Amino acid sequence: MSFCSFSKDFTENAFTSVENQFITKYLPEADGDAVRVYLYGLYLCATAQEFDAENTARLLRLTPEKLGNIFGFWEECGLVNILSRAPLLVEYLPVSSAIGKPKPIRPEKYAEFNRELFGILQREEKFLKPYEQLKILEFLENNPMQPQAFLLVVEYCAKKDGKKLTFAHILHAAEKLVREHKYTYEQVEAEYADFNANTQILSELFAKLGIFRKIREEDGVYLSKWQGLGLNKETIFVAADSLPRGSLPALDALLSELAEKGIKDSEQAKEYISRRGELLQTVYRVAKCLNVKVEQPRHFLETYMERWSEHGYDGESLPLVAALCARFGYGFAEMDNLLSDLYAAGIVDVESVKEYCAKQNNGLKLIQSIEKICGVVKKSQSALEMVATWKSWNFTDAMILEAAKRSANASAPIAYINKLLSEWKRLGVFSPSEIPERETSSAPRGTMFKTEAAIAADARGEREHYYAVLRQRAQRLVEEAERRARSDPEFSEAEKALKKGEIELARAEVFRPESLPSIRAHLEQMRAKRAAALARLGMTEESFVPAYTCPKCSDTGFLPDGRACDCYQKRTE
Repeated sequence: MSFCSFSKDFTENAFTSVENQFITKYLPEADGDAVRVYLYGLYLCATAQEFDAENTARLLRLTPEKLGNIFGFWEECGLVNILSRAPLLVEYLPVSSAIGKPKPIRPEKYAEFNRELFGILQREEKFLKPYEQLKILEFLENNPMQPQAFLLVVEYCAKKDGKKLTFAHILHAAEKLVREHKYTYEQVEAEYADFNANTQILSELFAKLGIFRKIREEDGVYLSKWQGLGLNKETIFVAADSLPRGSLPALDALLSELAEKGIKDSEQAKEYISRRGELLQTVYRVAKCLNVKVEQPRHFLETYMERWSEHGYDGESLPLVAALCARFGYGFAEMDNLLSDLYAAGIVDVESVKEYCAKQNNGLKLIQSIEKICGVVKKSQSALEMVATWKSWNFTDAMILEAAKRSANASAPIAYINKLLSEWKRLGVFSPSEIPERETSSAPRGTMFKTEAAIAADARGEREHYYAVLRQRAQRLVEEAERRARSDPEFSEAEKALKKGEIELARAEVFRPESLPSIRAHLEQMRAKRAAALARLGMTEESFVPAYTCPKCSDTGFLPDGRACDCYQKRTE
């Protein structure tokens, strides 16, 4: 305290200064009690008298609670700081440092605004709490944004967030626009023009795809990606129309495929998609003939079907070849090899393929007839080639079957048939009536009589061969998938890192437990990287699991408990 001070008489005759800004900005908006409290408090600051809050309240004929509330009002205006509530201690601030001035909010001023605001929120099944409504009105009072512009902000947030709409997000979006000096309806409309345009496109797109949910923010990410790839609205809609029951991920896969092939024009897209649809249908028809499950059709489309189509094979000729291949237990890879041979031989058009398949099927029927006579005969390309050779020697089916009868007890019937036919060719014997008498009754040298047990063993061997072919086909597809995945650098790197990391994890559990969290985190990153690589390749973890024809027995014919599977019993009937 200074050693000099004013006397009481001196201070009573002095003056209390009131800033003009208080008079012009705050006094008209405050009620009488608030002005009296502010001025008396200012007087006490100037006189530095020992005067507490209770005496002040009594002097001004106010309750202590109301006095505290009034100072709270002036604190909101930025004119004072309340240092303590009990006891009440107040610090006055310069009026020039205050942010704004109190503005009484007249409900009738915002009646129309409130009706429109509630209408928007009701559509989203959202309702504002009283204090949230008051905050919005205070925002409009203290900022130059037009009410209709604010309603545009609410519309934007409602479309963007849907059920997740919050009061905080609305206010945050409006404050952002105010900071950017965008106050009018036109300015806000221009700000959200792209979003509204995208929303319109997505609405039309959802209608085409049969999606009935609300548009979400992540949906716009897809649209931005497609537009970034140079695909226009018409091309996107063409792709959407081609999906019978679509989803955005499925549409994204198709549009990414178009972009990869440099197709951005809607007419080109329409032509490509139409052609692609025809090829896909052929993929499924061929797969059905081959008894192969197709989970990722794009792989089969790009690996086989596009090349076969370029070579001139179509939806009529390919199923014929596939049906023939199925009789040998072939899959796509073996069919591809056969088609390469046919293409090299010039067998491409439908008629020549029909002729080839008919000839092969006739050969297979003849082999089946031989099998009925001689027992199990392996159906293979080499057996068909043998039949074709006999036919080229001018032997009829009747002569070949006659040779089969004489080879029924031979340990290698096909070889013995070949031997007999070769001898008859040398002798010029081409009809059963010309066969020498000694040949009709003599048994083949070196032959062996087959008992019922031997015949049953041959049948069992045939069934085991059937199941072996099925297992090999399933495992071959897995090997092909593994080969394709490992040829991808990203997948290969993640796969190696996972194997190494699992070894490090096992060691760390024993020797370095403190390093476990970092190793596990690294493994999670590598798993995510591996999964992303598989998704890009159009594959899943199921691609590495054999897709057996019979999941019960895994194409072995027998269940884990040793009993014969249903599929095995059917083949014995």
